[in-house]
Amino acid sequence: MRELSQAVTAAQAGDEDAFRLLYRTLQPGLLRYLTALVGADAEDVASETWLQISRDLPSFTGGEFRAWTVTIARNRAMDHLRRLRRRPSLPVPVQALTELAGDADTAERAGETIGTEAALALIATLPPREAEAVLLRAVIGLDAESAGRVLGRRAGAVRTAAHRGLRRLAALLDQSATATASPAAVALPPTVCPSADATTMPRADTTARSAAEGVAPETVQASPAPRTRTGGSRPTSQAEQADG
Repeated sequence: MRELSQAVTAAQAGDEDAFRLLYRTLQPGLLRYLTALVGADAEDVASETWLQISRDLPSFTGGEFRAWTVTIARNRAMDHLRRLRRRPSLPVPVQALTELAGDADTAERAGETIGTEAALALIATLPPREAEAVLLRAVIGLDAESAGRVLGRRAGAVRTAAHRGLRRLAALLDQSATATASPAAVALPPTVCPSADATTMPRADTTARSAAEGVAPETVQASPAPRTRTGGSRPTSQAEQADG
């Protein structure tokens, strides 16, 4: 917070590096907030916002600088939506700021973008009052009093809306996690019988393997019944019966 205040003072004195620091610090949160308000036009509205910030910065007299910038962004977003209602055609964007290089590498920024898009998609499902309260409290980082001044509401009302919105988001995340964690039922192949004993079907495997290899399948012959002796006498063979 102190670093941000020092950067504001230096930027008011004309320090370009300090203004660049303000932009890099505040732009990501502002862009997420504006995306929830105006959708795909967030970049254009953010450009208009920073144009006004740079113009009005010398007149900033203190207070919460984040809340001041968010108020400007929200006013620009409301003006943009009113223009769209009066004239559906998109206006020519004001390209007042060049893109400033970030410190994060490409992979890290890509991961942040994916997470941001998913979070904004969930927040967009909330009622408007709750969504804006969550954005100002959780995304921008304003306290309830500053967010209330931006929205024109009491601090208690902002706290309540943000609390309800965060509870709804937690429920949505739990539902999504439950749906992802529940495994799909795996169907067994129709030729597999898990209840059968493997020892009862040894020759079926041999027959199938032999057919695949072009070899005659092994045949199974029934073993002859054992010959038993009764009364100690030896059974008479057919040859002996013929001789007799």
